[in-house]
Amino acid sequence: MYQYDEYDRSIIKARARQFGGQVERRISGEITEDEFKPIRLQNGLYMQLHAYMLRIAVPYGLLASKQLRTLAHIARTYDKGYAHLTTRQNFQFNWPKLEDVPKILELLAGVEMHAVQTSGNCVRNVTADHFAGIAPDEIEDPRPWAEIIRQWSTFHPEFAALPRKFKIAITGTPSHDRAAIRFHDIGIVIVKNDAGETGFQIWAGGGLGRTPIIGQVVREFLPKKELLGYLEALLRVYNLFGRRDNKYKARIKILVQALGIEEFRRQVEEEYAASMTDELLLPDAEIERVLSYFSPKTYETLSDEEKKRESYMLSSDRDFGNWVKNNTVQHKVPGYTAAVISVKTPGVPPGDLTDNQLDALADLADRFSFGEAVVTHTQNLIFPDVRVADLPELYRELEKLDLSRPNFGKVTDLITCPGLDYCALANARSIPLALEIAERFDRIDYYNDLGEISIKISGCINACGHHHIGNIGILGIDKKGIEYYQLQLGGSPSDDASIGKILGPALAEDEIVDAVERVLSVYLEQRHGADETFLEAVRRLGLEPFKRAVYDRQVAAE
Repeated sequence: MYQYDEYDRSIIKARARQFGGQVERRISGEITEDEFKPIRLQNGLYMQLHAYMLRIAVPYGLLASKQLRTLAHIARTYDKGYAHLTTRQNFQFNWPKLEDVPKILELLAGVEMHAVQTSGNCVRNVTADHFAGIAPDEIEDPRPWAEIIRQWSTFHPEFAALPRKFKIAITGTPSHDRAAIRFHDIGIVIVKNDAGETGFQIWAGGGLGRTPIIGQVVREFLPKKELLGYLEALLRVYNLFGRRDNKYKARIKILVQALGIEEFRRQVEEEYAASMTDELLLPDAEIERVLSYFSPKTYETLSDEEKKRESYMLSSDRDFGNWVKNNTVQHKVPGYTAAVISVKTPGVPPGDLTDNQLDALADLADRFSFGEAVVTHTQNLIFPDVRVADLPELYRELEKLDLSRPNFGKVTDLITCPGLDYCALANARSIPLALEIAERFDRIDYYNDLGEISIKISGCINACGHHHIGNIGILGIDKKGIEYYQLQLGGSPSDDASIGKILGPALAEDEIVDAVERVLSVYLEQRHGADETFLEAVRRLGLEPFKRAVYDRQVAAE
């Protein structure tokens, strides 16, 4: 993984000290909260309903064990004993005291972490496929390019005050998008052209929130060395012409829609042609320098017997067999696998890890995964490089931590935003609903029968829970002070990208879980065999049979 150089370290340490002085001035009353707000946001510090929240950047989700231990220490010392995983591969602390934030930032700087640009109208944390580097279907590891973009965008003077926040994602797998690049301000796909050269396909104008839009291709093929020059031209067009008079219309997706993709592309290409110079070409030496930090691990040459992951799926220990089947993923190196650690424990908010769990996971990462873990877009963790032969021992250790749920990609692998329990913008609670759904469907035979399915919950239209792109999406709304929930079906964040469609009128809090169960029952009754996924069935059947199951029964009950 990437290691900071002396310039990285000095910048981040200086930024932590600088913010410490700004916090002191706020506490003393020298500056007001209104004056402090843009400063704290530039350093990842939000004000939620009950306390400050600090968002920690985890570029492309990659964490070293020493970083996990530092996060555990911060959770134990400066929070309420836990940390939270986000859908953008970050960590959050929900209860830090303002006077402690500079100490937290100093601790983070000591292990090459920070909270810079995790908020504000700037380029946010750059994300990637959470199986990057080990996926058999990738053309090339996208993480070095994510790192190059991170270095370029951090503290970029021209893009520190954009019309609105800006998010970039990259994937190396054109046939299976696990980074949701079509729903980002800029999405980047590593591709090969007809000549067999590797470069980038550039997408722009995607996003969720109150106006969900699927991005569009701006450039079919971009040579690697031109990456930063092209991104600079694209961002410059947005910075010049993106709306600043209305924050709800300030995202690049609105500009792309207003101009049309052809005109937007023309303006970007025109700016690119006018501004591109040799100085903006990525030097070969710099590309090689960054690539060297992501060189393959020293994998062992294993026997055929040690490579048989499938044999563990048939283990006489049924729980272990289900975990291997559902929570381990094929690795490009024979004899290794990626193990997904489900952070979806019954009774615990999705994505929450305690300080003790974080410390233990750091130890397990050292023992089983070259000292590394990855935060997923689904609020889980991955050990990316586990020997197949080590799976039984790893599973036993995860059982002790209550982190061995075999539900990755299943109906109880819920994604949810903090909702009204924490967020001042929310209209409804998300976490209690997620816990109720998880409890209702927490039967392994049932969720194995359902197969691959995603439920995503947002407490407001800002869509932090990505409800628009859940196979089942749930949106909390306010009806005269009462919490209601809108049900949507058919969303997907992948290469078959789609935005879910509203099923019907919003449902009361005591109706929504029953409604989800009826939707699932229709799927089980009407699917074309066990191989047809829920998403495929919704696209084939349309909304009508699901609508009848939910609303005809509701009318009859009334």
